[in-house]
Amino acid sequence: MKKILIAAVAGAALLTVLVLLPKNQPSPAPQARGNENTNVAALPSPAETDVTAVGVTYGDGYLGYLVRPKAEGAYPGVVMVHEWWGLNDNIKQMARVLANEGYTVLAVDLYNGEVAQTPERARELTSGLDQAKALEQLKAAVVRLKSEGVIKVGSLGWCFGGGQSLQLSLNSPLDATVIYYGTLVTDEAKLSAIRWPVLGVFGDQDKSITVESVRAFDAALDKLGVENEIHLYPGVGHAFANPSGANYAPQETKDAWEKTLAFLKKNLQTP
Repeated sequence: MKKILIAAVAGAALLTVLVLLPKNQPSPAPQARGNENTNVAALPSPAETDVTAVGVTYGDGYLGYLVRPKAEGAYPGVVMVHEWWGLNDNIKQMARVLANEGYTVLAVDLYNGEVAQTPERARELTSGLDQAKALEQLKAAVVRLKSEGVIKVGSLGWCFGGGQSLQLSLNSPLDATVIYYGTLVTDEAKLSAIRWPVLGVFGDQDKSITVESVRAFDAALDKLGVENEIHLYPGVGHAFANPSGANYAPQETKDAWEKTLAFLKKNLQTP
């Protein structure tokens, strides 16, 4: 059985160990709720003077939120994709936090300005999404970042956005892919389009993105020779990094974000 990195939490300490994955299905977890809290309590918040952030229109009239460090310089780029709620305050804050680490970040708005206020509306927006058009918007975001002088580009998304991060990676050349508990593809023929490192972050109690699907995804990447880091957090469910959700786990969120920053630095900032 393939070993996957399990990030264990013991009191206030966080450590990573290797263990064998169980074969049983994870137990159900409650659906995330709300949409306007942010990760400010778990993650460092950049000084507003350190970054510039503006709403932009790019490509075929697509909307987005562009953030970059104020200091002059050439920065790698990241296409950031929101959860099923839309481009809300939490995602905008995450774009500013990431930009403060030395990135030009374009947080896309796949809902064209709407932020869902209820799970029912969020479900309607995701189920009614024109995936072909969304993919064109994501690809246009890569083009927009390159127009900013970016050389290396990665993608990053949570939940619905994690799945979109993977979809972009299957259809556009990138330099790094980050998926937080997004819908996975395990077909090797499709995954063969990825020729760069992948970081996956999941919870073992997620009833939407199961341990079995994570294992299959990891095995397919390994078979294809795609460099990857797959982290599975025990005891947490879907959307554990959503600060307004029922499953929010701040320690695991902080640990996952530190892993994300290390991964992006290695693959986007290293010449």
